[in-house]
Amino acid sequence: MNRQRAEEIVQSGDLKHVTYNGERIFIQQVDEQKETARIYPLDDPQNELDVPLSQLVEK
Repeated sequence: MNRQRAEEIVQSGDLKHVTYNGERIFIQQVDEQKETARIYPLDDPQNELDVPLSQLVEK
């Protein structure tokens, strides 16, 4: 996923169908400098991760 699209999803506040390693996730924020996103799995909100934007997939 590109940075601009990830930022649009964060700003919209809508729940989009985005996955990381095949698991649906929620994007909390985007780090423009590092090209990463702070995410968590929908079924495990306590498990926050910083992951490369390139590994996020929108369906």
